[in-house]
Amino acid sequence: MLYYLKGTVGHLAPNLAVMDCGGVGFACSTTSHTLSRLQVGEEAKLYTHLNVREDAMELYGFASENERSCFQMLISISGVGPKAALSVLSATTPEGLAAAIITGDEKTLTAAPGIGKKIAQRIILELKDKLAKGQLSAEGEQGGMAVTVIPQDKTSEASAALAVLGYSAGEIASALKGLDLDALPLEEIIRQALRRMVK
Repeated sequence: MLYYLKGTVGHLAPNLAVMDCGGVGFACSTTSHTLSRLQVGEEAKLYTHLNVREDAMELYGFASENERSCFQMLISISGVGPKAALSVLSATTPEGLAAAIITGDEKTLTAAPGIGKKIAQRIILELKDKLAKGQLSAEGEQGGMAVTVIPQDKTSEASAALAVLGYSAGEIASALKGLDLDALPLEEIIRQALRRMVK
């Protein structure tokens, strides 16, 4: 329904950004990473997700499409609600989340307030499972080129992590080309590749 909001930042509070768009203030629940990029009185753009429940409609806003995409993946997991998803994405970046899923790093997820070991394991298991079934594939769509084994080398891990974020095999290959894959840590490889794809 709402893809993004572009306007003036009217108010900021913990986990909340109010966007003034044409005189209407939209309250968007958000992450600490998004809040750190916003300043009251300045123009900004937030990619949105509208969560409709029987008793409420809640709007969530993110500074990047990657962050929104990760939020939507997280809330698709049984037992992970919007609050838990915001908590995870406040504790780590989209590239950090993707790396944690591929490498099975529970500690990155349990660093988020309210995320226990069981939920962290479920997030890793379900998103790895979707990747293996081709639902989050190297083609970035249903039924594409599935990664059936969790890869061991950094190139494969970075490629699989970027596929988790929805990029196609061609985009990933192009973004990784020329990066010093041996010297850089996995999360930095993912970060630099994402920077190239966003340009």
